[in-house]
This record gives sequence, structure tokens and C-alpha cells, in this order.
Amino acid sequence: MEKTKNKSTINRDISWMYFNKRILNEAANQSVPLLERLKFLGIYSSNLDEFFRVRIATLRRMVDIEKKLKNTGLDTRKILRKILKLNEEYTRIFENIFAELKTELEKERIFFLDETQLTDQQKEYVLGFYRDELMNSLFPLLISKMSNEPVLNDHSIFLAVKISKNTDTKKGIKKEYALIEIPTKAIPRFITLPSGDDNTYIIFSDDVIRFCLPLIFSQLGYDKTEAYTVKFTRDAEMDFDNSVYYSALEKVSKGVSSRKKGNAVRIVYDREIPSDLFRYISKILKLDKSDAHVSSGRYHNLKDLISFPDNGRIDLKYAPEPTIPVPDFDGTENLLRTIREKDRYLHFPYHSFDYFIRLLRESAINPEVREIKITVYRLAKNSKIVQALICAAMNGKKVTVSVELLARFDEESNINWAKKMQDAGIKILFGVDGLKVHSKICHITARHGNIACVATGNFHEGTAQIYTDFMLLTANKEIVNEVDKVFEFLKQPYLNPVFKHLMVSPMYMRKRLLNLIKNETENAAKGKPAYIYCKINHVVDDKIIDKLHLASKAGVDIRMLVRGNCALIPGIPGLSQHIEVTGIIDRFLEHARIMIFANGGNELYFIGSADWMQRNLDNRVEVYVPIHDPELKNQLKTIIEYGLKDNTKAHVVDGTDQNTIRKTDAGKDFRSQTELFGYYRNALNTTESELKSE
Repeated sequence: MEKTKNKSTINRDISWMYFNKRILNEAANQSVPLLERLKFLGIYSSNLDEFFRVRIATLRRMVDIEKKLKNTGLDTRKILRKILKLNEEYTRIFENIFAELKTELEKERIFFLDETQLTDQQKEYVLGFYRDELMNSLFPLLISKMSNEPVLNDHSIFLAVKISKNTDTKKGIKKEYALIEIPTKAIPRFITLPSGDDNTYIIFSDDVIRFCLPLIFSQLGYDKTEAYTVKFTRDAEMDFDNSVYYSALEKVSKGVSSRKKGNAVRIVYDREIPSDLFRYISKILKLDKSDAHVSSGRYHNLKDLISFPDNGRIDLKYAPEPTIPVPDFDGTENLLRTIREKDRYLHFPYHSFDYFIRLLRESAINPEVREIKITVYRLAKNSKIVQALICAAMNGKKVTVSVELLARFDEESNINWAKKMQDAGIKILFGVDGLKVHSKICHITARHGNIACVATGNFHEGTAQIYTDFMLLTANKEIVNEVDKVFEFLKQPYLNPVFKHLMVSPMYMRKRLLNLIKNETENAAKGKPAYIYCKINHVVDDKIIDKLHLASKAGVDIRMLVRGNCALIPGIPGLSQHIEVTGIIDRFLEHARIMIFANGGNELYFIGSADWMQRNLDNRVEVYVPIHDPELKNQLKTIIEYGLKDNTKAHVVDGTDQNTIRKTDAGKDFRSQTELFGYYRNALNTTESELKSE
């Protein structure tokens, strides 16, 4: 844990909480379509789950270490208390927003019903649903009869059940406790009920189970059942057996299994739960007072709101935004040749990810292609990327895939994909010991000239529809050769390669970034143009922030679009008064990393995979690529400028959780994502008009 500097920076985890509150603000924003507001509540909940699994668990371990060590200079306990206090406050806000949204849904004739509000017709439907679809997916655990802690999945929600009956004995009431995992992988969380009118009725699967509790426990002879939702979060840190007898695949597979046994660090529970039942649940989960105890409403795990059914009400969602065609790609049958003519780019989701899939598919059958190399961090469920690579391997191409086995919470999926690709004859690299391979690069070896692709986001056709990312496709020999050199490093890390054009971590990226910032500082002192414009996800690295402070004091104009964590506090007189930070929360997740340096008037442009965090700069394999083509530079400048003009979805990032909407001189509402769609459509229309006139 890095020591937080007084007043000049903010702790990264507190900053993250402020960022997640911006998601809540979007859920509360009445200008956002109603069903999209529900989705933002789901995103907030999903973000928070991962935060507790990883960051809060880390803070807990730090507290334990600090108890054993003296004079560490840290006060992690204080940070943890602050975060848990914010979590309690934001939980109340979340509940109020959810209650408000349910009221708004009722105005649209969409109603949530619980198990006590069903009509006779709906009761029959629920009973039929239980018999036909739900019954064989429920496996109650009678925990009051267990001597050992049960192995429970913390990605799930549970009904904590108290079953009881009056007896004629002196004890009066006989009772038992049970846990039922709600099988959201087998059934939807939200079930649409039959309706005898024009209304839509929705019931939580939780309440379907509540309704059927007498049937579930009928064999036990109890006369009363009551159930309360509980959810817990485990430490996501994986334990590894470092025995030389385990392969990388086996180690991570074992680590994923060990995660199921991690210590619980948070429990979220229905505040109406009886005290005796809650005490018993806390006991079997081995929770103590220092763990987060969050009392909440009747329903938890509301990340499922991300997939709330629209029931045909597309008027309550964002209107579809069709992707913009790329004429140069649509007008050719040979993408390799088109890319060799000049550098090309794709900007997702404004452009379709299908173009990149098409490039791989063409390479898989093109006789001039001899080899394909690619890095994989996360993959779609039914990945067309993998299908294209397997096709290439079966067609006799040499295919090498670097698979990151430690892509958080995707380890199991990546293990399965790695095995499938190995079975197809693809050479799998499992990265460099001690480093995550987070770079997004592809290299295609072909007879008439090699091609390289460098992207800011994963090669994932699913996220490409909802994440804003940028991809360079180039035949520039200097860049292509160095991309190939990255793959050589992944195969033989002891070679210690030198990169003159790419910025590659952990070898040279930090040093290059610090020198680029230093160069702006020196140019400002000389009266030369000096500015830094960047679009990035997280800024928390102390050394980078120190250099930015020095640059600001020298008069460098620094404008940053930071979506997530930002430990830097802008606008401090004499320190960061020339730094401006905003964060855009909108329909698509801002994910591209773009940097522009004035460089005394000869601007330098870069895109890449790394955020300004210690883990990215020192403990991962990351790549930034320089952009040389004037047209591509113009596109990147436009993306930055549109973000800086945004006065609708851009929040001021200032080290607090106020998250006010940024005011600009645009003169009218300016929403950068919407405007970029318009910009690309206008560019397409201009191109088509020019072609017709020729």
C-alpha cells in the first residue's frame, strides 16, 4: 500500500468509490432511459462485488500485516473505515434509486410482484415453473446439521431459511436453519408472469423460491418457513502451489479452486433477518467484526439488473446506434493489401469489430499468410477470434497465442480456451513468470509484407460493442518488427530486447513516460508549446503524478479524461493548477488509452493498453504504439477534443464524490459519444459523395 500524500493526492481505493458513485449518478439521471438506469444500478453492483473481492480483501490483509509490524507509516485501517462508511452511504442511495425506479416502472405499467401479491392464475404459473424448471436446480443445505463449513459460491445469492414448528415439549419451538443457492445460471433472475390485463408483471426468482418453500421442505414436517436473502464476498486472491511438478495450466486451475475457500470479507443481508439466523450464518462463514456487514433491503446481487428483460419496451432503452461502415475495408476483398497501402484504424463501437475478425478469417485461408501471433486476455463466450485461429491452424498456418491465465475472474474460461486451442495444434504461450500479459497485439507474417495490430482493448467481439476502444492496423516495418519482438520476449524473456518505437512495460514504458512528461516541463520553461492531453482509465502511480505536478508548476497545460481511479487532485494552487481532469460515464464504457504530447510543436501521439498504475508499468507486459499517419492523428485529436467538450456526461474529477457535470463553452448540450457517431456518419457521407463525383 502506497502512503497517501496529504492534500495533494487521494487514496486510490477511495477514489474508486467516488468513481463508482458516478455510476449511481447515471442511474439517478432522469434523462437516461428507464431500463438503462436499471442497467447502471446493475453495473454499480457488479463493480462493487469485484472491488470487495480484490481491493477490500487486499486492504484486510494489509491491516493484518500492520498489526504485526510497527512504524510502517501506513494507516490502512483508517482507509478501510472510510471506504466502509462510504459503502453504507452509497447503499442507502442505491436503495432509494431502486425504489424510485420501481415507481417509474409502474407509471409505464411494469410492476414488481412478490410472493404475497400473486393472483390465482400467477400462483398456478409459479407452481408450474417450479415443477418444470426450478425444482431440480435447488439443493437446500441444512446447515444446522453440519459440523464443517460448507463450500459456498460467493458469485451467487442465497436464501437463508429458518424452518420451525411448535412442539408440546418444554423447548416450545423446534427450528432448523438452511441455505438455498438461487440458481441464476439455470434460471433467469427476473421472471415475467402471465397477465390478465395490459400490465407487465415481474417477479424475482428469489420470491418464486419463497413461494415454494413449503413444498421444498414438506418432508421435514415443519409448519413455518421464512427466508431472507444473504450475499457474501470472498477474498479473490488465489493460492498457488509452486511445485515444479505443476504446469502453468494446473497451477491456475488449482488456484481457481482455492478461491472458493477464500476468507469472507463482506456479507450483505436483509435487515429483517432474525438475529438467531444471522448469528448462525455469520458463524459458518467465520465472519468477524472487522468484516463488512451491510444491512440492506429484501433483494441483493442486483448486478442481475444488467440483464433485466425489456419485454418489448425498446422505447425505454437507448435507440440502437448502427456501426459506421469503413469504405476502404468494405471496398476490398484483400484486407492485407489495403492495410499495406497505409495505416488504418478501427474505433469501436463506432466501427464494427467484424472487420478485425474478417482480417483473421482471411489470413486463415490466404495462401500468402504463413503465421499468426496474438495475445489473449479475455475472450467472448463463443469467440469467433478463436474459431478463426483454429481455422488457420487446421489450414497449415503456424499459430501462436499468448493466453493470460491470470485475467481476473476469467481464469477458468481462459484455461478452457487454451486447452481447445492446444488440441487444434496451436502453440500456446502462458506469458512471463511474475508478469501479466495485458498488451493487445497481433502479428501476421505474410509473403508480401507483414501486418501488425495494436489495440487499447481486448480482442473480444462482445465488449467491442459496449467499450470504446481504438485499434491501429499497420504495415510500418519498424512497428511491425517490434510487435514481433514482443512475442519473442514472451517466448524467451531472458533475451531483454530493446525497443526504439514501441513503449513496452516492464522494460522501458515507465522511463519513456516520465521522459515525455519531463520534456513538456522543459519546453514550457523555454516558452515552447507544452501540453499533455490524455484519455485513460486510471491514474494512481505516485511517480507519474509527481512528474505531472512538476509539469503543472512549470505551466504545462494538462487535460485528462480519466474514467476510473484518479489519485491526482487537480486545481491545487502552486501544484496542480494547470491540470484538469474529467470522467465520462455514458452509454458505452470509455476504455481507450490515448496520449498526445505537444513536443515543442511537433506532436507525439500514442495509443496502448496501459493505465498509469504501478501494476501496468512494472508488473505487466503492456504496449503503447506511436501513431504517425496524419489522418489517424486527426482522429485521435478529435476523440480527445470531443471528450473535453462534453458537458452532458462528463463529470468533474476533483478528489471528492461531488461528481458535478462539467460546464464548457460549447454553447449547447454536447454529448461526446453521440457526437462521435455523427462525426463518423458525416465523414462517411463526404467520402461517398466524393466517390460519386469521380
